[in-house]
Amino acid sequence: MTAINTLKAHLALNVRNVEASIEFYKKMLVIEPSKVRTGYAKFDIQNPPLNLTLNQVPFEGSGALSHLGIQVASTGDVIAMKDLWQEKGLIPREEMQTTCCYALQDKAWVSDPDGNEWEVFVVLEDNLGEEAVKSADATCCTPTFIEIGGKKQNVTTACC
Repeated sequence: MTAINTLKAHLALNVRNVEASIEFYKKMLVIEPSKVRTGYAKFDIQNPPLNLTLNQVPFEGSGALSHLGIQVASTGDVIAMKDLWQEKGLIPREEMQTTCCYALQDKAWVSDPDGNEWEVFVVLEDNLGEEAVKSADATCCTPTFIEIGGKKQNVTTACC
């Protein structure tokens, strides 16, 4: 079998307002978009390697997407990212020592203008037994809603 030289993952998000989404992702990723056109933007992210595109499309409600995440090496990295998001004017939420998806994790969350949830997380202990997380996993990835800036937003709690 021939080896395939992959470069990076690609994620294309539908957004309602590309300008508002560009401003959010500039703050969240701390980089400028590499390409902006009418109704379109591309972020060429080096760490972690990702080709992220935003496509302006009219839609109602939220899509089938559960959440997006960036796994980091330590709790210190989670806190550093949360602090950076806060410095950039985003409103991060913290979940420390949370048990979900049969793992103990520390994480922080932000929501983009369309309600897409992004988490930065570290796995502290993985592959926990079913009994150890039975009650916690019962609500894993269950959406809840909170009001942020006068607008109701979907907040996925204790998600893997």
